[in-house]
Amino acid sequence: MSQKRTTRWLDYAIFGGTIFLIFCLIFDSYIKLPSLVAWLGHWHPVVLHFPIVLLCISIFLGLTGKNIPKLLLTTAAISALITAILGFFLGKEAGSKGDLLYWHQWLGCGVAIGSVIWYWLDTSDLGSKIYTKALQVVLAGLIGFTGHYGGMITHGEDFLVLPTSKRDAEMPEDPLIYQDVVARILDESCVKCHNSNKRKGELLMTNISQLIKGGKTGPAIIPGNHEESELIQRLHLPDSNEEHMPPEGEKDLTDSEIQIIERWIALNASDTLRLSHLDNNEPLLALVEKMQQPDVALKWKTLPVIADSTIAAFSSDYVTIKRMANSVNALAVNMYKPPEYSSDLITDLKPIAANIVQFDISGLPIGKLELGLVASFKNLEWLEIDSTPITDVETDTLKVLSKLRTLKVYDTDIADKTLATFNNIESLEQIYLWNTKVSEQALQAFRKVKPAVKINTGVDLEIQSFFAKKDSILKK
Repeated sequence: MSQKRTTRWLDYAIFGGTIFLIFCLIFDSYIKLPSLVAWLGHWHPVVLHFPIVLLCISIFLGLTGKNIPKLLLTTAAISALITAILGFFLGKEAGSKGDLLYWHQWLGCGVAIGSVIWYWLDTSDLGSKIYTKALQVVLAGLIGFTGHYGGMITHGEDFLVLPTSKRDAEMPEDPLIYQDVVARILDESCVKCHNSNKRKGELLMTNISQLIKGGKTGPAIIPGNHEESELIQRLHLPDSNEEHMPPEGEKDLTDSEIQIIERWIALNASDTLRLSHLDNNEPLLALVEKMQQPDVALKWKTLPVIADSTIAAFSSDYVTIKRMANSVNALAVNMYKPPEYSSDLITDLKPIAANIVQFDISGLPIGKLELGLVASFKNLEWLEIDSTPITDVETDTLKVLSKLRTLKVYDTDIADKTLATFNNIESLEQIYLWNTKVSEQALQAFRKVKPAVKINTGVDLEIQSFFAKKDSILKK
């Protein structure tokens, strides 16, 4: 008698829970939850795994023809209803529901109602019928799709997208500050909680107008006033503060990323501002240019692996070799003039030629033999051969350096032919040329062919004094 009474009460509970869930779905737009009831929705992520596991076990047993314990199916149906109802409560906090939340909510309710129908069929001794098997297959599909949409709400729409589809395209040479820089930062750290499908705090961060409009606490940004902007204030709060953005467990923005957003807001949060519009002394210029540089781990990942012991073996009192960054195989080599110079000082580096990306041999009495080896540094990006006895004859060997970006060749006897040689280096970005025999006519011709290359043909007395002092100290 007691067992029948318990079963009856379970039936009443399941029937009542189903009616309440359907009522919530039908009258969703009219329902306003008390704060305590809304708080119960926060338990949805905690309990949702429970019915998923129970239903998956029940489905497996059912489809393989095994007996499904009644207690297992009963618990699965009740926990599915509770999870769906708590999910409805949680969804009310989102305000306007986007497509992802809409489908996640209805699919989740479909799982709960489907499990109740299965429970009813089982208690009616219809659990072994073919349509029950079909229902089990449908439930398996609903569970998968519900989890898929839930994952996208929690972790972003590209959560299950293949890595090649992520927003990892190289930043344009002249980016729009908002579209190509600020929006990229917000997408990676903020938008997954502030989008049309998960509008936390009723704040959307998918475009400038929504940032200005803000959420419950007002505008997220105030154009021209980054100090009073709510977004910046929350980014600067200590991690222990519950108002800190992003929330605990999420990756914080770097100092550079915060500074970029601050300067963009200070410059009136324009959506048409480009990098090329910024003055040379504007801090945002340097911050974005730094961001444009590729991650060193990716940039040099194809270089041959080189051990620390190998670096130590090639180093000496007159040869300093360092990695460009921790754990990367790209090397920066600085050489200093020994009491008795020999070309072996440079030619002995041939075994590690492929790893050298920065090379400074300024002030050394080098010639064609040494520059012949330098020409074999196929990954060389930065070369300093200033204050050396080289001429146009020796520099001709450097035209094969396809990755060279910076060349310091000032205070040498190079002339017009060298500039013609440098026309062949497509990667070249800047040259330091003062105190050479290059004519103004050749410079003008070079500028027409290579307008993007920065040519430095002079320094003020203070900088010139600095370089002279550096050479006298380091090159003796």
